[in-house]
Amino acid sequence: MALLDNVCLLAFSLTDKRIQQIYDKGYGWILSIGPRIVFAFVALLLGIWIIRFIKNRVSKLIARKNVHSSIAPFIVGVVYTALYILLAFFIMQILGIRLTIFAALIAAFGAAAGLALSGTLQNFASGILILLLKPFKVGDNIIAQGLEGTVNSIQIFYTVIITFDNRTVIMPNSKLSNEVIINITHEGVRRLDISLKFTYDQDVNKVKNTLAKAFNDYTEVLNDPKARIGISDIGTENYTITCNVWINAHGFEDVRLLVNEKLIDTLQKAGIKLTK
Repeated sequence: MALLDNVCLLAFSLTDKRIQQIYDKGYGWILSIGPRIVFAFVALLLGIWIIRFIKNRVSKLIARKNVHSSIAPFIVGVVYTALYILLAFFIMQILGIRLTIFAALIAAFGAAAGLALSGTLQNFASGILILLLKPFKVGDNIIAQGLEGTVNSIQIFYTVIITFDNRTVIMPNSKLSNEVIINITHEGVRRLDISLKFTYDQDVNKVKNTLAKAFNDYTEVLNDPKARIGISDIGTENYTITCNVWINAHGFEDVRLLVNEKLIDTLQKAGIKLTK
């Protein structure tokens, strides 16, 4: 019995020492880490509040600046995500977590993603530039990549163009930001050039007066800028009169066809004949 009692006393003694060691280590860990945890928790709550405040401010600023509807949610989302990532790194730094491995992983992932998505990222960056700089907008008629049509929508990665013969063209934004674009309707008006040939038995002044009166009567032709009518070429058998008139940019082709038709009717009624 004495031996058993001694063994029990020894076991209890060792257990007490072990518990005391665990307690001492836990107490020391709490003293050293506890304040960091509390500070990190407070920083987390404060950071979330600041991020939400910044998000609301950015949203209101974008609304005031009339940023395109396709890019506004993206800008808010990028700002929101970036701030949360910075907050996470800040909290980890407070807790004493080493960020070396995370930085290496992020760098490796970024390099791999950049190589794999180089073309897509180029279209993405081009889309952002188009939406911000606005070289054209939805509804404009443009000429790009040898195609002429109306801009139907502008997306982050591509732009949809409807050609005048009703074909839908999905054009990558990189093609639009790095190449020459002709915006036909940006100025609101376009000049219509019409060349007509007459033989020398047709009186020049009569022809010019007839054309001037006709353009003045056509509601499709604008009075300002004023139409310009003059002889642009003199041949051995005929002369050419060129008319420069201004019409609205939208519906240009329809108006061009209508004006040509009206001119033929006007010249026929005036007894003026065209030649080759």
